[in-house]
Amino acid sequence: MNFRPYTPEDYKRVLEVALLVAAEPLPLSELKKLFEEEFDDDMWRTLLDDLRRDWSGRGIELVQLATGWRFQTRPEYQQFLDRLKNERVPRYSRAVMETLAIVAYRQPVTRGDIEDIRGVAVSPNIIKTLEARSWIDAVGHRDAPGRPALYATTRKFLDDLGLRSLAELPPLTEIERVIHLAESAPQTQPQTHAISPAE
Repeated sequence: MNFRPYTPEDYKRVLEVALLVAAEPLPLSELKKLFEEEFDDDMWRTLLDDLRRDWSGRGIELVQLATGWRFQTRPEYQQFLDRLKNERVPRYSRAVMETLAIVAYRQPVTRGDIEDIRGVAVSPNIIKTLEARSWIDAVGHRDAPGRPALYATTRKFLDDLGLRSLAELPPLTEIERVIHLAESAPQTQPQTHAISPAE
């Protein structure tokens, strides 16, 4: 039996299903493929805002991120879900976190720029770790001897932090506090992070 949406409630239901089963955030361009009808941007905004309101006060929320829309666990419930996981959340060294912070707040930067700011050599493994996590990527080369790679954060980095843009990054003082807390946390305590229900 085919279901054909006719009302705003029907359209919201289809959006809800698509977003709940999606493994990754869905951009508006993908969401538009759900319907034969074409809606203007105001209609899309209304549907998504209404759907977000429908889920307010629940353990899962609809959020807009850098790469699109997704449902994710509210941060206050993450600690309970972490108990169901067998694998540990990766722990990153202070050097990795400092390097990521420098790239995030000073981008685009070269490895040499990072070394100048940190005052120590940057191991190639640190860059590889951040690239493997898809948090940074080479976005070009500086017009200088050796043409060093310029690194910047990715949209996945923003998604993983639950941000729409770099303008939403917390102040540097907050980042320093988080790095300090991560270092002083007991090794047996897993770190929490917001996840999509599909993860």
